[in-house]
Amino acid sequence: MAFIACSGALWLIVLVKKAEKIQKMLTGFTYSVSVLTVLAALTPILTTLIFLVIFRVRATYAMALGFLFTALVAVSIWEMSWIRIVAATLEGWIIAVSILWIVLGALLLTNTLKISGAMDSIRYRLSEASPDERIQLLIIAWLFGAFLEGAAGFGTPAAICAPLLVVLGFAPMAAVVLALIANSIPVAFGAVGTPILIGLTQGIGSVIGLDLSVSERALLIQNSAEKIALFNLILGSFFPFAMVLIYARFFSTLRNWHYGLTAWKFSLAAGFSFTLPSYLAVIFLGPEFPSLLGSLFGLAVVLFFLNRSSRNHSISTGTALKSPSISPKSPIMSFQKAMLPYLGLGLLLVLTRLPSLPLRGWLQSFSIEFHDLFSTGIHTSISPLYVPGTVFLLLTFMVFWLHALDRKQCLQVFRDSFASIGASTIALASALPMVRIFIHSGENERGLGSMPLELANHAAQLLQGYWTLVTPLVGALGSFISGSATFSNLMFANMQLTVAASEGLNPSLILALQTLGASAGNMISVLNVVAATAVVGLSGKEGQVIRYTLIPMLTFCVLLGLLGWIVM
Repeated sequence: MAFIACSGALWLIVLVKKAEKIQKMLTGFTYSVSVLTVLAALTPILTTLIFLVIFRVRATYAMALGFLFTALVAVSIWEMSWIRIVAATLEGWIIAVSILWIVLGALLLTNTLKISGAMDSIRYRLSEASPDERIQLLIIAWLFGAFLEGAAGFGTPAAICAPLLVVLGFAPMAAVVLALIANSIPVAFGAVGTPILIGLTQGIGSVIGLDLSVSERALLIQNSAEKIALFNLILGSFFPFAMVLIYARFFSTLRNWHYGLTAWKFSLAAGFSFTLPSYLAVIFLGPEFPSLLGSLFGLAVVLFFLNRSSRNHSISTGTALKSPSISPKSPIMSFQKAMLPYLGLGLLLVLTRLPSLPLRGWLQSFSIEFHDLFSTGIHTSISPLYVPGTVFLLLTFMVFWLHALDRKQCLQVFRDSFASIGASTIALASALPMVRIFIHSGENERGLGSMPLELANHAAQLLQGYWTLVTPLVGALGSFISGSATFSNLMFANMQLTVAASEGLNPSLILALQTLGASAGNMISVLNVVAATAVVGLSGKEGQVIRYTLIPMLTFCVLLGLLGWIVM
């Protein structure tokens, strides 16, 4: 690994030192210079993929190298000031605290439920209700995960669902991969519509060639949301089936496609029972509630048919999971008591996220602000009470009392949880600064746009006439780097509309494809992968996770682009 790092650093230094000479040699060859700019802008993406996915370097080292390479490119080629890089790094560390707070909270709640015996009870009852791991996967990762995404978003679903799947008997790698794949379709309307209401609305800005009034902007956002829901209905409904196929082929004991194909009816029922009510919710209620209502309706439908099928013995269960090793004489916590923390989690997340209730404003009012860091204009803030990790912590203390844990057990919960986040802390401490330097690189002495905008603009120039095919990949790029569909929309919505105006494309369709691509990008987002692997003890396996999720993400984006091109 040291050899790889040194070799990469040497080549980067050569490129940086010779950049001006190369550009002088290529005077008059605009395309060649553009290629050099694109390659430099690709530094954070290429270093992440090369070190994590190809060389399988641990995220703690891979992200540190990515940060160093990105900083070198920013200073040498983009000519960013060192003080701006320091400010972006500090901003990244502040954001990393929020993500680590979510990870720690999820670990505290999970470890508490393990020690109290609640997880054993949940596994026992769910295995009794259906020993079929394919069904359990859809209930936990697809529908319960969609509910958590609709309520909170920002990495919460994978952090909660992955350890639940592990308790049910899934291998940790399978749990993380499948939880990340599931946490894609509901993301567009996650966190009570944040990617649309904040990401798109604020990301549009002032678009050259498209003068929009306030009412026209609102109509554009609503039309985009309806197209998002429609595309999810057309393509996203098949996601549960794809998840079952991936599980059957790569993670089940049978390791074949046939095992997944036999569950096609139940998989499609789980898919459409979420996407259809989500589509109706967008039309009649707007973009705040589709993921919330769709998941609740889907859970009701799936549990109803599961109960009916089990009574009629008409469902093929395949290979059953083994029941937990609990002695018949041992006291088993009631399923209702074991599930109460999760029900409380869902209720608290909804109550604290609904804009119509005062709780959201109260929690957000306590905010730690960081204005104009080092006089660079970079500012950020953290609302510690509003971060989902605080809800996890509150529930952890409630479970201490509800499940009657003694002092020794409580201390063990904290000891085990803090011991699990060391590697994630190091990885995020490098990944977030790398991301913020990438995004803030627009302020430079070269007159270049920011690295992500330079990449998108060059792609738009190269692919004129075919931009619809590429739009979802741009959205996925934003999520891959930033870790959030909301940030991806904030980064690229304006550029997407500018391209749409210049090429005469349907603006609502382009924004829909941008948001859907950003949702798919959550599958491979480094920040989400680091967080999810941490809660199941897989730190260091981030590259392997991305190798599994990269193909589903690319496939979905390509299908989205083709569908958008057809309906354009």
